Amino acid sequence: MRWRALSVLLVALVACWGAPLAGLLAAHRSVAEYLVFPPRTVYLPHAAFDWAIFAALSVPALAALALYAVALARARPAPADAPRRRFPWWGGLGLALVTLGWWLAWGRIPLAAAWRQHSFTVLWLGYILVVNGLAWRASGRALLTARPRLFLALFPASAVWWWLFEYLNQFVANWYYGGVRAGGAWNYFLQASLPFSTVLPAVASTWAWLAQSPRLEALALPPLRAPRALAWLALAGGVLALALLGLGPQALFPFLWVGPLLLLCGLQELALGTTLFAPLARGDWRPLLQPALA
Repeated sequence: MRWRALSVLLVALVACWGAPLAGLLAAHRSVAEYLVFPPRTVYLPHAAFDWAIFAALSVPALAALALYAVALARARPAPADAPRRRFPWWGGLGLALVTLGWWLAWGRIPLAAAWRQHSFTVLWLGYILVVNGLAWRASGRALLTARPRLFLALFPASAVWWWLFEYLNQFVANWYYGGVRAGGAWNYFLQASLPFSTVLPAVASTWAWLAQSPRLEALALPPLRAPRALAWLALAGGVLALALLGLGPQALFPFLWVGPLLLLCGLQELALGTTLFAPLARGDWRPLLQPALA
């Protein structure tokens, strides 16, 4: 089962890489500029702010907030014991790293200038240790201590995962990085992989900490079941969303985030018979609401 799950992830990665290129080729457009390694987006001017588009794109966010409000109102948390553990020493180390990273980022001391571009990684490593310390203080369990191998594996997985979004961002130019000093492609790749590697550990550690909250552990919403045929619709929708990215980047840039998720869930259901969100069918919305909040 584990190898099948890994195979699904690999197929999803390849599909996410190929779908935007297929869309451009279908429109008889060149793809050469999107095959440069490592993917690197430069600043491009975008359309001016538009209230109508802003309102339309705000609807999903407002719907998500409403979902949280209903889930929290329906929650019936069990009484929680007061924390009796001291904040761990490695949590204190995290606080020190956050302080150091903040100083590197904003300090105007010449000695720190050469290290400033690495302040992001230092800050987030510190945050990861701090939030694990908070989880351990609350329950005696943290991702770092309870599942150390998974915790460490998240760092390289996060770098790969975020490089996928850097690649997809080439088609929409939704963000770019300023102040980067890199002598060549491999230098940039190594410098960027370090901060990219902190994304998933930070989110997963925050999720583990939020799960210590009795109210967030008791989120209650009605079961949501879907027919298996919907997996084909999700798979097709994900591929189509990614294929259209380069053809209408000004309007379709949200597809960068939605497309991979639809594609992955469709493949999971068809190949494994389950998805990330299978617990929703029995009314357990935590696998959706907790990591989204994290």
